Amino acid sequence: MADNNDTRMKRLGYRPPADVAEPDQPVLVEYLSGGTVALITLNRPHADNAITTELAALLIEILEAIAARVTVRVAIITGAGDRAFSVGGDLRQRKSMTKEDWLRQRQVFDRVLYTLRQLRRPIFAAVHGMAYGGGCEIAISTDFIIASDDAVFGQPEAMVGLSAGGGSPVLLPRVLPPAKAMQMLMTGDPVTAREAHRLGMVNELHPRAELMGAALRIAEKIASNSPTAVQAVKRAVLMGEGEPIEQAAAIMMEAHWRSVVHPDRVEGIRAFNEDREPTFQDPDF
Repeated sequence: MADNNDTRMKRLGYRPPADVAEPDQPVLVEYLSGGTVALITLNRPHADNAITTELAALLIEILEAIAARVTVRVAIITGAGDRAFSVGGDLRQRKSMTKEDWLRQRQVFDRVLYTLRQLRRPIFAAVHGMAYGGGCEIAISTDFIIASDDAVFGQPEAMVGLSAGGGSPVLLPRVLPPAKAMQMLMTGDPVTAREAHRLGMVNELHPRAELMGAALRIAEKIASNSPTAVQAVKRAVLMGEGEPIEQAAAIMMEAHWRSVVHPDRVEGIRAFNEDREPTFQDPDF
């Protein structure tokens, strides 16, 4: 017999938060690999890393600090606990919000995603468990996603009377076939990590226990390259996307010629000819 209280949101995995104290820091950051890798962790595991106003505000501070820290060459964002990357906005915090409160929170959330998209450093998501709503939108706002084989991605906003407003109507059709993205947004039905990988939304799949090891290996490989070249090619890809071919090529060539006259190019070519690994300097901006 079906449980009358078994709502669609519960079937997606939503649950009340565990009855524990809130962590002192709802977002953590560690600097690894000699300070070249920033590991950002959404840290409300008792609530499946649901995003509160306080969490969002701290995430902005951390992203801005990373942007100003020249030794950081790449960032990873992930979620604490066993169940979720993040289930999106904390609907329980929103329960008693006025329209003004909601608008203020929306402005903070918008700034999170804008700051994330504007980060010059490479940043990617290591996703396990549930990535729903704003959690999925954080993941697809990064440069790419790797995931554990138990991850699941969804945009259930329409199920609670909302039109998604954190970027998924814009970004999801760019990482999935547009019709599949439309179906996800309209039905609230999630996609598994395996399906997301097949469709190109997720770059790599790993067993849960191996996910963060894989993330660190990717990050260290990026960090070993010229940070100036990596940031330039990221900008060329993002600025050229959707542009006419010749305009996109012009953006690409501007980045290329800047790298040609940069000291990292001299060091890279010299290291190749001396049969050694190059030593690239931190960017001076």
